[in-house]
Amino acid sequence: MADLLKNPIFLDETKARDWLEARVWANGRVCPHCGNADQDKITKLDGEAHRPGLYQCNETECRQQFTVTVNTVFERSKIPLTKWLAALFLMTASKKGVSAHQVHRMLGISYKSTWFLMHRLREAMRTCGLEPLGGEGKIVEADETYFGKPEVAHVSKQRGNRPYIKGNKIRNSRAIVALVERGGTVRSFHVAVADSNTVAGIVNANVKKETRLQTDESNLYKRVGKEFAAHETVNHGRLEYVRGDVTTNTIESYFSVFKRGMRGTYQHCAEKHLHRYLAEFDFRYNNRVALGIEDTERADELAKGIVGKRLTYKRPHQKDIPF
Repeated sequence: MADLLKNPIFLDETKARDWLEARVWANGRVCPHCGNADQDKITKLDGEAHRPGLYQCNETECRQQFTVTVNTVFERSKIPLTKWLAALFLMTASKKGVSAHQVHRMLGISYKSTWFLMHRLREAMRTCGLEPLGGEGKIVEADETYFGKPEVAHVSKQRGNRPYIKGNKIRNSRAIVALVERGGTVRSFHVAVADSNTVAGIVNANVKKETRLQTDESNLYKRVGKEFAAHETVNHGRLEYVRGDVTTNTIESYFSVFKRGMRGTYQHCAEKHLHRYLAEFDFRYNNRVALGIEDTERADELAKGIVGKRLTYKRPHQKDIPF
């Protein structure tokens, strides 16, 4: 990482733009307005009146101008591209994340801008439309957890003229369901409630039926487990954590990194943003060193993920653009 910080893309806007174009347009420039990829019909505008990195599509029905940041999470940002790339590298290289306050101090931009910049990068980390996990002979672990400050509901009764506390009930509405393929990738979901129907829907949609499904003894997986080639469990209530190759230690390890990062680095997270933080931790886990992906390759993957995604401030007159 020390060598990466010496990279000129963090100091020179032209080199930063060239680096980004090489990742976003690895197979040639593409017009973000009409999808034209014919290089003979795309012209670089490098006159004195044109801003750097500007191109024009020469398709008859298009004729639009564009840069590499159009139709990406970088679009219309006033923050220099060098600082965008510095933040991108910092977020991909930090296993448990890096706080917005730390990035704000390092890059010299306002905390508000840094916070929003990092949420845009988390949006770029989000993946969708993936093939189901597992397959014949493969193992997928499933588990659920809760993250957030628990709410204590006091259950009280009236004794004479005075109420008294009979007991406490711990409630935590921030439920997370996660699936991990042993030796492969992870997918996590923030759900309104972790019940058997919700869990069954997630598992069925994201795991192939010929997979060996491994969970703990929770009743949430009993019904859906019958639909797979094998459903194997470990009984944590009896202090059983490994039996042969049956375990949920892989998914527990992922939850451990996620919670240490959220509590130690980010500390505060509104529930409406929890899915973005999950996307961040999923991205780093799915592009980890154990899979042969180093810091530079991880940054390349994130740069490719910025295309086709937007995240804007929600204003009163823009109710159709959620944040």
